Amino acid sequence: MTHELRVQAVSQVTDRKPLPPKMPQRLEALWATDVFTLSKMQASLPKDVYKSVKNTIQTGGKLDVSIAGTVAAAMKDWATSKGALYYAHVFYPMTNATAEKHDGFISVQGDGSVITEFTGKVLVQGEPDGSSFPNGGLRSTFEARGYTAWDVTSPAYVMETDNGVTLCIPTVFISWTGVALDKKTPLLRSNAAMNKAATRLLKLLGHTEVAPVNSSCGPEQEYFLVDAHFAHSRPDLLLTGRTLFGKPPAKGQQFDDHYFGAIPDRVQVFMQDVEEKMYRLGIPAKTRHNEVAPGQFEIAPFFEAANVASDHQQLTMTILKSTAKKHGFVCLLHEKPFAGINGSGKHVNWSVGNATQGNLLDPGDTPDANMQFLLFCGAVIRGLHKYGPLMRAVVATASNDHRLGANEAPPAIISIYLGTQLEQVFEQISQGQPTSSAHAGVMELGVDTLPVFPKDPGDRNRTSPFAFTGNRFEFRAVGSGQSVSGPLVAMNTIMADSLAWIADALESEMAKGADLNAAAKTVLKEVMDKHSAVVFGGNGYSEEWHKMAVEERGLADLRTTADALPVLKADYIEELFDRLGVLTPIELESRFEVYAEQYTLAIEVEAKLVVSMAKTIIYPAAVRYLSELSTAIANSKAIGIELDKESAEKVASLIQLMMDNVNKLSAAMGKHDFASLEDHMQYLAQTIRPLMDKVREYADALEGEVADDFWPLPTYQEMLFVK
Repeated sequence: MTHELRVQAVSQVTDRKPLPPKMPQRLEALWATDVFTLSKMQASLPKDVYKSVKNTIQTGGKLDVSIAGTVAAAMKDWATSKGALYYAHVFYPMTNATAEKHDGFISVQGDGSVITEFTGKVLVQGEPDGSSFPNGGLRSTFEARGYTAWDVTSPAYVMETDNGVTLCIPTVFISWTGVALDKKTPLLRSNAAMNKAATRLLKLLGHTEVAPVNSSCGPEQEYFLVDAHFAHSRPDLLLTGRTLFGKPPAKGQQFDDHYFGAIPDRVQVFMQDVEEKMYRLGIPAKTRHNEVAPGQFEIAPFFEAANVASDHQQLTMTILKSTAKKHGFVCLLHEKPFAGINGSGKHVNWSVGNATQGNLLDPGDTPDANMQFLLFCGAVIRGLHKYGPLMRAVVATASNDHRLGANEAPPAIISIYLGTQLEQVFEQISQGQPTSSAHAGVMELGVDTLPVFPKDPGDRNRTSPFAFTGNRFEFRAVGSGQSVSGPLVAMNTIMADSLAWIADALESEMAKGADLNAAAKTVLKEVMDKHSAVVFGGNGYSEEWHKMAVEERGLADLRTTADALPVLKADYIEELFDRLGVLTPIELESRFEVYAEQYTLAIEVEAKLVVSMAKTIIYPAAVRYLSELSTAIANSKAIGIELDKESAEKVASLIQLMMDNVNKLSAAMGKHDFASLEDHMQYLAQTIRPLMDKVREYADALEGEVADDFWPLPTYQEMLFVK
């Protein structure tokens, strides 16, 4: 990109007017208009069919396949009334992306005419090609059959684009042999396992009426917006989602003036467009604001059932990207698109509860006396300590490695923050008896015209990867571009394991003659005696914590994906998933293979692009500048003027150092025979990535020396601040 084109791009951006905002409709008029909701089913289905579907959705009852034809007919009539000509089974392969197979509502008759048709058979089951999706060795290339199966618990919807309207049906994706090829199937299994264990414990606690227990999820989505004129001139942004080169601008986020600041007009119009689409699809977007870094923003929904929330999260990422294009932006969901400023996460707020007992992680006003809460919270503590490495593994990606452990995101060491109030209670438990807990106070501001309002009994801790925030836990290590399904599967599974262990321990104590209250105290004390090492309320960024966590508490510090992913192959992790019926050993192994391959491919693509951009974009521009600078120095000397030669010498030195490291990187990327995927990942993490960083170090230094009218790439200053 020449300087003239960069200037033209800046001019086009600054002259661009935001698309005119639509006249907002009432939320009640927008809400779920594009969703085949229970109320729409009730209006269009026979009573017995509606009752059967509702029972499956709300209680987890077995799906009666015989009603599928009736539901399909009603679903088709509703979708075609909204202009749909096609339907799609939507599924979630092991790529963090969404996949769709579109088919028409068309059936050709014997006389050559056509009718609109959608049968129960095609609603219940689809058959996309199963050979070309990541499967980790579960299927050979020639074994192509795969199935999608209707997930009635996640509502169908219509997706409207400029090209038309499509009925979308959420499904699971499995192979011909019945193994899970997707992210939804394990999530549904993990929730079933957690429900079974939670129901058992609740009945031990004396509840006779126990509704199905479900996990809930509220993911906070962070993202960057870059004007398309700039993004399309950056090969690294287009191919990898992040800038492989770029000198930080003089001003970044150090003034803290972007966080929760006034939203730029053009961005706010984009946000309103996104939210309207989300509301029409029944996605409860609640919060929007500027994030810490310039050009960074966040959108967060209300809590929903975990399975639906996971589907909605995939839709949210799709809507953000597609809507950004309409507004002249590119939406970046990479965890670290810009070096030196805040990266993007996806904080996953998670809890468990049901219709009869409510939120099972709500401590109430007196958590020290709330034995039910203490047991469920104790299950989380035990699970995080026993399976902390698993929690690190499920957020391990090449892109998230740039973020975890920096002073902007939780460390790679998994710990749990309970807050002052609960730490006090569990400390008392470890001493043998919970006696009291801190109570919420009031905030008096010393100004009569300002209100007095209640304040929480404890502060928050932004450095904790797994923090209690009042009535839920917030898993802060999930990456911006990730599916939330994997983290939810892990949380549900370790919760199921710990709840079952607590139920076993309670029964054992009561068999010895202890009453329920005494048994619960004994069990909770054992939890704290064995697992309190994972509880930490201090600064998770500090060197002292890292040393203490590993050397004194025995917690794992898995700094890279290459370190973390092999946890999925550990015997105790395989036994956990297999015992609870969430993933078979072969399904778990396949996930390691898929995610390891994605890691290696991501870094190899980046490394190739570093070499290519350095050689064909940065090097020629720097050499042209050096040539002009050298000519200017020589010409000046000829007329008796001595110009500073140090700048030319510095540019020449930086060019040479950059190219020396480019050549080292190229050589290191040559053919290698690795004994295992683990060895391949470690080589990329320990050898290739440092060489990429070294090339960048000199290229970014060159950007600071080369005249602006010679520099070929849009700069951080332009991309982050020109909106």
